[in-house]
Amino acid sequence: MEEDGYESSDSFEGAPPPADNGGPPTKKKNKKFRRHTPHQIQELESFFKDYPHPDERQRRELSMRLGLEKKQIKFWFQNRRTQMKAQIERHGNGILKQENDQLRAENVFLKQALGSHMCNNCGGPVMPGEMSFELHQLRIENARLKDEVSNTLPMGFELDGWGLMPLVKPCVSNETPYDRPALVDVALAAMDELLKMAQMCSPLWIKGMHDGLETLNVAEYERIFPSCIGIKPRGYTVEATRETALVPLHGLALVETLMDANRWADMFPCLIARAATVDVLSNGTGGTRDNALQVMDAEFQVLSPLVPIRGVRFVRFCKQYSDGAWAVVDVSIDPSNAWNPQMFANCRRLPSGCVIQDMGNKYTKVTWVEHSEYDESTVHHVLRPLLGSGFGFGAQRWIATLQRQCHQLTLLMSPAINGITAAGRKSVLRLARRMTYNFNDGICASNVRKWGKLNVGNAGEDVRVMVRKDENYPGEACGVVLSAATSVWMPITQQRLFDFLRDVGMRCHLDILSNGGSTPAIVDVANGPGQGDCVTLFSSGLAKSGVIILQETWSDASGALIVYAPVDELSASLVMNGGDSSHVVMLPSGFSILPGGSPSYHGAERQSNSNGRPSSGCLLTTGFQILVNGPGGKLTVESVETVIKLLLSQVQKIKADIAGAVK
Repeated sequence: MEEDGYESSDSFEGAPPPADNGGPPTKKKNKKFRRHTPHQIQELESFFKDYPHPDERQRRELSMRLGLEKKQIKFWFQNRRTQMKAQIERHGNGILKQENDQLRAENVFLKQALGSHMCNNCGGPVMPGEMSFELHQLRIENARLKDEVSNTLPMGFELDGWGLMPLVKPCVSNETPYDRPALVDVALAAMDELLKMAQMCSPLWIKGMHDGLETLNVAEYERIFPSCIGIKPRGYTVEATRETALVPLHGLALVETLMDANRWADMFPCLIARAATVDVLSNGTGGTRDNALQVMDAEFQVLSPLVPIRGVRFVRFCKQYSDGAWAVVDVSIDPSNAWNPQMFANCRRLPSGCVIQDMGNKYTKVTWVEHSEYDESTVHHVLRPLLGSGFGFGAQRWIATLQRQCHQLTLLMSPAINGITAAGRKSVLRLARRMTYNFNDGICASNVRKWGKLNVGNAGEDVRVMVRKDENYPGEACGVVLSAATSVWMPITQQRLFDFLRDVGMRCHLDILSNGGSTPAIVDVANGPGQGDCVTLFSSGLAKSGVIILQETWSDASGALIVYAPVDELSASLVMNGGDSSHVVMLPSGFSILPGGSPSYHGAERQSNSNGRPSSGCLLTTGFQILVNGPGGKLTVESVETVIKLLLSQVQKIKADIAGAVK
């Protein structure tokens, strides 16, 4: 009755006094109801779409405008929110029932298969005494996994050519379950805020005069939106940007990628160090992910040792608000029941995400909003202006990465080129992808691997040295691995520095691990739309060395990357012929470049170009990993100090060459 707009009254009409001492029954009391008018309900519904949680001032204005009491307004909104929660839960229950029915059907099928002479799934024998039940189940599971690997994405891209390494950490089973109604409230409020932030323009968003980057007007935001996750902690800084672009991917394919933790992390390897799904509250309805709701963990990274990993626990909510249009929103939630709450202590994710509009021509319009609050004191002072300007974790980096990755997916489907088969190209790209992951991990030290930080006397605050001990696993070096990295500002554009460092012939005298000599290219595989976006295999330059250099390079609006590693020649030959690349051992070195501000950000003197504008610069991060075994297989202080000297020497050579190029 309340959902239909009725409201009960405590007064009764025509009610006779009650009978005494068990006398004859009296006439039943008729309760008086007052129904809201169609106009009132229409106004309330319209207001609810924009403000599902009205404050005291808004309820008072509605009361005066509609001729209702404030208590009536309050109760109507409570009932409406309860109704929406019930609808979402009913959708979730329907999905669970479908999954349960499917599991029952599969169970019946497996029982029937066990009674036959031949397994319909794997083709193995199932005669009594020839195979145990456990082995039979393993065969069926293996066949199922093979089927999943051979499946295709909505755009037709093979998962086997894209999924490269497990990034999802298993869910910790002893965590306290989350309160579903509370998360629904948070998700609905966050979705409402995201849609408004994606649509509103000035004065909420301020567009940069030179770079065109849209940043948030914090004062205007605080005036319009109430906080849905509490008051900003002391010392936290706001970072918020917005970007809109077209990407060559179907809208539903992008939605599926965002709702799958592993595929999401694989799509943004330089921005996401680790991702995991903690709890799935709803898978959505009708195969469209509408009303999908889940709790996730993620570690976000900037490829620099001077920026700490941002660990965030958040709820992700997907809503299909029209045909071919979706919105996916993230918002931080309380991580106190997580297995390691300290992981999430330096950042909060305010309503962030993207609005997706399928354009019907194999392209999708994406509006991306990134909005966070983080502890600035944990960031090195050299990197604070970069993060504050939005070039660290901003929407522009997410959009640029998404566009480049979609182009790479398209190239995976192209026919054989440059004398290498399609299988060989996929294997080479897979190997390069693993090399890049290892390089990123050595720079940022996420929880994917256990690195130990070393405090060495000759290492400044801008140098990070870490160590880990690899076991004898396939694809891993056996022994003590040392990683050294540092970041410096360069008075040169990102593109000029990228072209300089990706030139292998020029880089020979800079590379601390180079053997010198000429390095002709053996295989060159494109992996992006740019001229320098490629994976290349080079000769090491020394006769009969048995070593080939694998290098991956790319550059876009999100930054640039040059990563390379020596590879055994026999292993490289097998990979080029489409062989398994998971066993190849690599210790990568390389450079990460991020677009930065003017030299005045870092205490240097401001330079100007011919137009009088501040000259642009970029942030260069250089790092390498090396197998270092001292006497008895132990790491010594002398070897660590030697590695630091080599790193700093390389940086000085690059600075000197860049200074000459600028002049």
